[in-house]
Amino acid sequence: MSSLQSLRATAHPIRLRLLSLVTSSAMSAAEAARELGLSQAAASYHLRVLERAGLVAVVEVVRLRGGEAKRYRHESSSQAFGPDARSADDADDVSIEDQLVYVEAQVEELRRRVRQRTTGPGVSTDAELWVAPETWRRVVHHVGQASALLHAAAQRPRTPGTVPVSMTVSMFPMRRP
Repeated sequence: MSSLQSLRATAHPIRLRLLSLVTSSAMSAAEAARELGLSQAAASYHLRVLERAGLVAVVEVVRLRGGEAKRYRHESSSQAFGPDARSADDADDVSIEDQLVYVEAQVEELRRRVRQRTTGPGVSTDAELWVAPETWRRVVHHVGQASALLHAAAQRPRTPGTVPVSMTVSMFPMRRP
């Protein structure tokens, strides 16, 4: 799967939500649809797009009322990434226009999440800074560790003792002006 195909597969707010949802545990299209308030057909379509892009995998097939239900899971985000990691949008085959479509999906999803924000610990930052390359590598490493920790600890929605949280990160080096 090319980086461009992976980026395009995630450049939709519903698919971003589905990736988050099936990080915690495997779910069928019907289960995901109920959780996200979608039709089963819509959830199934978006899960198939993510599967074709290699972002989710069928990890179980369950027999239900004479049919079969595939359960999908997204596991790659629980793996820590290091300071030299490259994102899908960092590849040579990805245009600025494709990157902007993905960013728009992130923005739309972030708007939805902010409407559900409550009080409690959190952080929000926006910065365009000049730093030493080693500082940048350390920051990428630490944010990667935080992302991996959250994804590895994810639970099914509404699991007793859990709270819903949001993490949206977009970090990248920039060209010199």
